[in-house]
Amino acid sequence: MRYLLLTLLLFTVPAQAQTTLRLSGLTGELEANVQRYLDRYAATEISTSLRFQSRLEQDIGTALQALGYYHSEIDISLQRNGRNGSRLLIRVTPGEPTRIKETDLQILGDAQNDADFLAILAQAPKVGDIVHHGRYDSFKASLNSLAQRKGYFDARFSIQRLEVAPSRREAFVRLHFDSGIRYRFGQVSFSGQQIASDRLQSLVPFQAGAPYLASQLGELNQALANTNWFSSILVTADTEEITEHTLPINIELAPRKRNSIETGIGYSDDVGARLKLNWLKPWLNERGHSLNTKLAISGAEQSVEAAYKLPLQSVATDFWQLQYGLRNRDYQDTRAIESNLALERHWLLANDWYRTASIRWLYEDYTQADQEDSSSLLMPGISFSRSRQSGSGMPRQADRLLLGIEVSDPSWGSDASFVRLRGRAGYIDSFGDRHRMVSRLDAGAILMETVENLPPSLRFFAGGDNNLRGYAYESVSPLNQQGELIGGRYMATASLEYQYRVTGNWWLATFADYGSAWTDSPDWKRGVGFGVRWGSPIGAVRIDFAWGLDAEGSPFQLHFSLGPEL
Repeated sequence: MRYLLLTLLLFTVPAQAQTTLRLSGLTGELEANVQRYLDRYAATEISTSLRFQSRLEQDIGTALQALGYYHSEIDISLQRNGRNGSRLLIRVTPGEPTRIKETDLQILGDAQNDADFLAILAQAPKVGDIVHHGRYDSFKASLNSLAQRKGYFDARFSIQRLEVAPSRREAFVRLHFDSGIRYRFGQVSFSGQQIASDRLQSLVPFQAGAPYLASQLGELNQALANTNWFSSILVTADTEEITEHTLPINIELAPRKRNSIETGIGYSDDVGARLKLNWLKPWLNERGHSLNTKLAISGAEQSVEAAYKLPLQSVATDFWQLQYGLRNRDYQDTRAIESNLALERHWLLANDWYRTASIRWLYEDYTQADQEDSSSLLMPGISFSRSRQSGSGMPRQADRLLLGIEVSDPSWGSDASFVRLRGRAGYIDSFGDRHRMVSRLDAGAILMETVENLPPSLRFFAGGDNNLRGYAYESVSPLNQQGELIGGRYMATASLEYQYRVTGNWWLATFADYGSAWTDSPDWKRGVGFGVRWGSPIGAVRIDFAWGLDAEGSPFQLHFSLGPEL
């Protein structure tokens, strides 16, 4: 019986109460750094023993000294909370800081007149600054990192000392950084390629003998990847063949498969189910010519398009492209078969703008509302575009601009005389990690011609997931006397969207759209709604629930889209 009673008592003894810590007397960076040291303790390590209190005092002193406070006062007292355990109250007075009395900073070697190193020197510890060991180490690391990026591979500190005299509250910084000789690029050699060497050499952004710069190797790697010619790219420096501080570059390439087929299935409330097939031949010969064929099928529209690309001497920036497309449309009040043949010349300009000069032949046999006709047009044109973004999927920041003009005139065989202007602008910005703003503008105009003399593909309609949400695809335009859509000479839409990150790559969005397509005077339409966004690896997946505030009939539209937001 006594044994049973003893056993019950053992099992009813409460668990040992834990000791907690409470810090006071510090603010800002001092408090944060001390708290980082305290957070390292496991709950089972904390106790009221004198041994632990001594360790605690030593760790707090180390945390404060790292920020230049060598004369702190630390008072630790015990507060008991009965059955709830106990608490160590830590009161810290940081005292007067130790400041830098003298600095001796020197850049030696080829880097002594390098503007980037001189800029880093401006961030060096200065006389009068409070000693900060972390910033001192960070400054040294930034010198070493910059040296590696700019080809000072033999760089070293000949002197590196941070001397502290706590009793005098003074510190002395002595850093002599000897960069040595800056290495230069040697010859660039390719292996495993199926493309002619002169094509590949045009992608190299530096000349043999130029000072080494790691970012230019990154540019070369990206330029090779952008060609779509290769399945793998390995850029290495040949350290075995260095002569007179010249570094040869070896690039190992593996050809991409000659045929690549991609398929996709989608759905939108506008045109229903859609099937896409893309057949890409990324390289046809050693000159790097390529052929891309696209097929798209939906209930409202079927199209096939082929583009033959011919890179010029500067592969990354200049090329010709010959395109042919055939499209059949049967949607809303439009029934048309159109054939497009275009020859384009593309340039990448120095300021990141793309310039495209083109001549396009369009033949369209159509019925638009109560008008049945055909049109043959020859249109030279030019456009300028620029697209920039930071990150992929759903970038933190991005902008896109497009300006284009096409001209038609009977003097060179066209059926009509007009000037068609087109412009698009988009901007994305982020605020913190959870907030994004997306804005878009879209506009177009036709000058010198009545809309009845133009085929539907050149007229302007508004409405749809990328234009004016809350309205069916291309459902906003002037009407004829029977209430049928006929398209307009002008179009302008604007969109403003706010997104909030819920978790991970999932976002909620709310938006407002405004716009119209018109000939004489605009009938502005408003759309509002909310949506869900998922930042997938291939782009933003967007589902929008939108209401057209000025829509006739059903004001609700469900929009689904995949791809870039701008």
